Amino acid sequence: MSWVSTERWVTVKSVTDGDTFKTSKGEKIRLLGINTPETRHDTSAAQPFGNKAKQALQDLIGHKQVRLTFDKEKKDRYGRTLAHVYLRDGLWVNAELVQRGLAHVYTFVPNIKAAGKLTRLEKYAIQNKIGMWVSSRWKVLAPKDLNQKVLGQFRLIHGILIKSNKSSWRLQLGKLSVTVPKKYRKWFGRGLKYRAGDEILVRGRLRMSKKGKWFLSVHTPSDVVRIIGN
Repeated sequence: MSWVSTERWVTVKSVTDGDTFKTSKGEKIRLLGINTPETRHDTSAAQPFGNKAKQALQDLIGHKQVRLTFDKEKKDRYGRTLAHVYLRDGLWVNAELVQRGLAHVYTFVPNIKAAGKLTRLEKYAIQNKIGMWVSSRWKVLAPKDLNQKVLGQFRLIHGILIKSNKSSWRLQLGKLSVTVPKKYRKWFGRGLKYRAGDEILVRGRLRMSKKGKWFLSVHTPSDVVRIIGN
């Protein structure tokens, strides 16, 4: 049995940023299902709310014993352990950061078992303009807001499906095309079953095709959510 295959307790030695810390044994832990704004790295300035997210994690877990639980994949490509983190009183730290508006949902297959709960907490934080959601850097965009400044950024986009598409793997929100790459389609069942007029919230990295068209790829079902429809 792998030493990271079951839940276990660790002692926090230091907090690296809002979603990463080291244990007393030198193990690097990355909080699952979320991403916090970046702190300063080399010549890159801290993103809005990056330092606040780091401080919040420090206040929550600094030098404490915390319980780690896991999803299907236990390590990321950097060798960090991927975990949901809990305090002794049962507080789920990953969710707490989302609820405080200090993290956005950031899921990858196959580690998606907590995605639904986290997106509900994120929705509440967005609607109530908590934390990072008051910042222009993190605000939810409309398709008409897309410009060169946001190209390459991971953002949330809110729009109305303007027309149905014959493909089950593509949506059109204004000038933004939303697609599901082939290798992720098995996680979406029958595909993206939405209709013209549906109000959609999507998340992903904003890119532009060689023809100058905006597109965004979704990788998990929680990356695209129907808000209101006909």
